[in-house]
Amino acid sequence: MRKSTLFFLYVFFHLVLLGWVFIHASLDKKAEAEFLQEKLNLVRRHGLTDLCLFTEARYTRHPTQADFHSPFQDSPLALEHFPSGSLLDPPPMIKKPYAHLD
Repeated sequence: MRKSTLFFLYVFFHLVLLGWVFIHASLDKKAEAEFLQEKLNLVRRHGLTDLCLFTEARYTRHPTQADFHSPFQDSPLALEHFPSGSLLDPPPMIKKPYAHLD
């Protein structure tokens, strides 16, 4: 068998596999919608907050709940040692803490 034939068989197999992924996703959509509705009801019933974005530091778990000093809990000049701190902007209330006084 030629190498080009093997390559085309490889590509064809993976295209069929990709098509099966999309077919499976569309068939499973209704069951997932029911599961999502169940989770939504759970959130409403228990009054849960927003999604936890990161699990490392308390100021990156829920950005709107961070206080002014939590990023500097070790030292005011401490370097960021959590990777998620560099991926997430500080909340607007920390960027302009005295904006409510204007």
